[in-house]
Amino acid sequence: MNVHATTPAEAHRLDEPTSVFARDVIGDLSRAPKRLSPKYFYDVTGSQLFEQITRLPEYYPTRTELGILRDRSRSISAIVPEGAALIEFGAGATTKVRLLLGECRLGAYVPVDISGDFLNAQAKALRADYPGLAVHPVTADFTAPFELPEAIKAMPKVGFFPGSTLGNFEPGEACTFLKSARAILGKGGRMVIGVDLEKDERTLYDAYNDTAGVTARFNLNVLHRINRELGGDFDVGAFIHRAIYNRDRHRIEMHLICKKALTAQVLGKKFSFRPGESIHTESSYKYSIDRFSVLARVSGWNLLESWTDQDAMFSVHALVASD
Repeated sequence: MNVHATTPAEAHRLDEPTSVFARDVIGDLSRAPKRLSPKYFYDVTGSQLFEQITRLPEYYPTRTELGILRDRSRSISAIVPEGAALIEFGAGATTKVRLLLGECRLGAYVPVDISGDFLNAQAKALRADYPGLAVHPVTADFTAPFELPEAIKAMPKVGFFPGSTLGNFEPGEACTFLKSARAILGKGGRMVIGVDLEKDERTLYDAYNDTAGVTARFNLNVLHRINRELGGDFDVGAFIHRAIYNRDRHRIEMHLICKKALTAQVLGKKFSFRPGESIHTESSYKYSIDRFSVLARVSGWNLLESWTDQDAMFSVHALVASD
């Protein structure tokens, strides 16, 4: 009798986004050293855990940036033309954009995020609270080119990229993203962007190693997601969260450290781990105002204005596309 055995790939029929996820995971885990892209943190569970992180006492970036957006909302909104479409890259929760909606006379709001279910739930809530605002959610990987809705193409365009997400990119990747955003927003495009600043190492360490362990669960969730969506068999309990500050590269690094020798598979592809081996899951670069200004300029943007909190912990910048 010829019995056909079901392969892991056949057992998990993949739609296009999941196929990209699979390709990236297998490719990144095949590297030396191993890594995973931080964009895959944000399934529904990951998005919910990150919202918990933003409320932790150790995690200063969110509350500090919210303070800047609240205190400087009038000045920030002054760079947004009346009737403009506000395109938020990696929208997540709408807490920050709401601080601008009261000041700006927008033609439309376009939240863009890779987590479609979470995105659509946020868009629904925003429509209920702002019934006069046209909301056009776009499920896409905002780090790559994507199509804007036809309804906004004739409007002036302003990008919104809060949360210091730019720091998750390697410097070359950050430049590529800023160039891509400039192309998407078009001639005369503007951008409001949040950037975390360099500061003492203790504050940075505590922000990514909270005592409640929420950041650890957030980091480990990417392995749960691989198991669930890609038929992986990672022993998640064999990994621990570790975040360190790399002084030479001005960045926090998040890792998953394997506690023992083990083998895990993803869609039939096997990966071996040594005791103490790391999966590098995220970097979070910290900038000075001057270093960010240089990055923006070489990426095709001119710096219009910068705002910081009184302790210079965080910064928000207004950019305009250069000719």
